[in-house]
Amino acid sequence: MDLIKRPRRLRSSGLLRDLVRETEINLKDLVYPLFVVEGEGIKTEIPSLPGNYHFSVNELLEEVEVLRGLGIRYIILFGLPDIKDEVGSEAYSDSGIVQRALRAIKENFKDVYVITDICMCQYTEHGHCGILTECGYVHNDETLKYLGKIAVSHAKAGADMVAPSDMMDGRIGFIREALDKEGFEGVPIMAYSAKYASSYYGPFREAAHSAPAFGDRKSYQMDPGNSDEAVREGALDIEEGADIIMVKPALSYLDIIRRFRDNFDVPIAAYSVSGEYAMLKLAIEKGLMKEDVILETTLSMKRAGADIIITYFAKDIVRLLKQGK
Repeated sequence: MDLIKRPRRLRSSGLLRDLVRETEINLKDLVYPLFVVEGEGIKTEIPSLPGNYHFSVNELLEEVEVLRGLGIRYIILFGLPDIKDEVGSEAYSDSGIVQRALRAIKENFKDVYVITDICMCQYTEHGHCGILTECGYVHNDETLKYLGKIAVSHAKAGADMVAPSDMMDGRIGFIREALDKEGFEGVPIMAYSAKYASSYYGPFREAAHSAPAFGDRKSYQMDPGNSDEAVREGALDIEEGADIIMVKPALSYLDIIRRFRDNFDVPIAAYSVSGEYAMLKLAIEKGLMKEDVILETTLSMKRAGADIIITYFAKDIVRLLKQGK
């Protein structure tokens, strides 16, 4: 037998294993979601996302300080307003909760990179991601005007990047034009390009108080059975000006992350969503899995092709990496 041509598995352990590892998780890959609410002195654990909290602005600053100490410098902000209306006016108000949080973070931490979620579901009375027609459907083109206003208001308040999650057609181009017109050409856009109508969002909707009051979001989010459509959506978003494209959820859509990686030469983000977090947390709590599953799961997203991982496990990942897991 010709041993030279015979394929072999590299037997490695310890330092050699680290030397030859093909895929790694780094702190710079991680983006940590934070929920900011009205009020003072509020740090309330979210029942559906144990270990994650609702923060008032002053408590949010303390959390950001903790994250900096851990080496986590990238965050994505979600706001929960006290007042909701049909057009989600608190989403684009200069005194809105996200805008106030942005200004406070930027005044205190110059080295923290803040991404903001651009959507309307947390801010509307009906809980849908846009303006409704009289028949109760989301009016795509009318919604774009409001998304542009939200993005500009976030940029004015100090957002380093905006991330439209609404899934309206044409919103990336509209937001890019709105930002450029107001002098924010340097603010990049991370597009939720393949955001599926998923059952994995349940814990987030409780955390963000964003469940729709009626119906569902299947008319504007993607069908879980579609893969080619995701590639088309990614291509359109890049053409319209997206700097980063995202797949959400991550764990059940690793094939979509791979297709993005194979088709596009732009950074790819994967959102490891609330349902994935809650599922693994419960399994660990019940002793069904070891904590190592957190790193294994996150590594699968990197291996599939993601450059950026948005994850509620960010602090756990830092701890596990420091333990040499």
